[in-house]
Amino acid sequence: MDRSIHVDNLHDKSYAQPSFDGTMDMNKNVKKVTKTLVTNGCVDYKGNIADKRTTGGWKASPFIIVNEVAERLAFFAVAVSMVAYLVFEMHQSLPDAATHVNDWIGAAYVLTLLGAFLADAYFGRFLTIIIFSCIYFVGMILLTLSASIDSLRPPQCIARPCIPATKGQTAFLYGALYLIALGTGGIKPCVSTFGADQFDESDKKESQKKYAFFNWFFFAINMGALLGITLLVYVQQEKGWTWGFVVPTAAMFVSIVILVAGFTNYRYQKPMGSAFTRFVQVIVVSIRNHFRGVVVASESELYEMKTKESDIFGARKLPHTKQYRFLDKAAVVTDPEIIINNKWKLCTVTQVEEFKSFIRILPIWASTIALSISFAQLSTFFLTQANIMDRKITPHFTIPAGSVPVFTAVNGLLLVPVYEKFIVPHLRSKTGHERGITSLQRIGVGLFVSIFALMSAALVERMRRQSSNPTSLSIFWLFPQFFLVGTAEVFSYVGQLEFFYDEATDGTRSISSALFLSEIGIGSWLSSAIVKIVESATGGVEKGWLRNNLNKSKLDYFYWILTGINAVNFLVYLVIAWRYKGRNGERGTIRDESMVFELDGRFKKKNDTDEFRGMAS
Repeated sequence: MDRSIHVDNLHDKSYAQPSFDGTMDMNKNVKKVTKTLVTNGCVDYKGNIADKRTTGGWKASPFIIVNEVAERLAFFAVAVSMVAYLVFEMHQSLPDAATHVNDWIGAAYVLTLLGAFLADAYFGRFLTIIIFSCIYFVGMILLTLSASIDSLRPPQCIARPCIPATKGQTAFLYGALYLIALGTGGIKPCVSTFGADQFDESDKKESQKKYAFFNWFFFAINMGALLGITLLVYVQQEKGWTWGFVVPTAAMFVSIVILVAGFTNYRYQKPMGSAFTRFVQVIVVSIRNHFRGVVVASESELYEMKTKESDIFGARKLPHTKQYRFLDKAAVVTDPEIIINNKWKLCTVTQVEEFKSFIRILPIWASTIALSISFAQLSTFFLTQANIMDRKITPHFTIPAGSVPVFTAVNGLLLVPVYEKFIVPHLRSKTGHERGITSLQRIGVGLFVSIFALMSAALVERMRRQSSNPTSLSIFWLFPQFFLVGTAEVFSYVGQLEFFYDEATDGTRSISSALFLSEIGIGSWLSSAIVKIVESATGGVEKGWLRNNLNKSKLDYFYWILTGINAVNFLVYLVIAWRYKGRNGERGTIRDESMVFELDGRFKKKNDTDEFRGMAS
């Protein structure tokens, strides 16, 4: 009966119209919902496609930023104190202590490659951060025990030579430090990338907010550093080493709690499998096909999935590019009758392009490592200088030596908001570029400023050493070198965050971020190597340029060596950046930065090539 009524009234407008209107309303609702869903593959905590109205953006970012403040507070509190702890508590020589701290910091940042691998292949970014934060927390507890239990340190030095730490005492301390390094390595490549995941690139408004997030993320790093090198160093000086490590341990615990508190607000990228394995597959297949005589005659011969999504779980397809054509041989179908799902015999275009994108960024990465050598001095020789200079502000207050890097942190805190709110809009009006200048240019500015930072350090140290009373020289003479290093870091660090995130593919975001961070670790190791080379080439700890007694050393000569390294590195970077071809295949351009803007009533297109040539000239 119901069916006959439906048929009889099929052409009755009074019956059909409400049904039609309802369908239209439903379609509108579907379209409305679709527009609010992200397009980058992120899901919410329930596993559904993330909705922009309830997840991500600035609803989620504050938790990540505050977490970064707490974690960086803990790290810098340890980093700026460790040289002094090794010298005065563990009775190591100054060059050895500086070398060990550089090695530790180097390990912390190189281990980011491990954290990124685990995040992309198995755990996802959020879970990786939580797991390694717990490892970090255990390391902080052990470090606190090392400072609080007398049997874990050598007896107090009364007369020289001091009794050195035993192997067991040293092993316990290094075990704690390297657990912290492991924790840092797991956290660092995931936090900034996890924060960027909260913004959908295909949404113009959210895409712009993503770049603002990178600036505020760097602001958070400096806020954590500021608190770590002022408040916590003061606690350590006034209350002793135990309290100096208890407070950052508590801060690390708070950082975990804060991150977990935002659980329902986040957008999550599911693990996409091991990028390193996919890279090796491309290399193996392309080499095998090369020796078989395979030649790529046309792009149409290359294999790609016919589905909408790529065969890399959760990753979008990538268009073919002409660069590194040798690797295209991995995607050539050698037997058109048989296509098997075996990546060790045939790769897709997307898999090949993913590897190409990774290769492209390697020259930029290599040409910015020298900058990290400069940053390594902040926690070693810069602090050693500060320790023997006049740090009195008033008759009753003396700046702790470990707090002197506050000059760098304050610079970052002030410059980031000024740059974001005033400089970027001004540059945008001049260049037409959405970020004012490109990320490659921003990195270049940082590299250029670092030359003058080391030059300033050399001149000030020469003046201090030649002074009739070196220890009477005011600590504020060190302000220029700290300020300039901070300025270099503001430009280069944020520029690298933008560059390595933008040039990464969906499946290599954490790996790309880790690659950038690893250069900080490699820079620390290179700093240690240079110290050892200079020390052995100039007469050792007793007669060389770098001695236990800084007043008898020639630290300014060491700074001049670093100045020369940075100057040569800057010239190399200019050439590499000018020749860089981004994912769109154009020289000097990178994705999301070759954009169209409406200026003076007409549209202009800007790219990195023209702008970087302008800077280079």
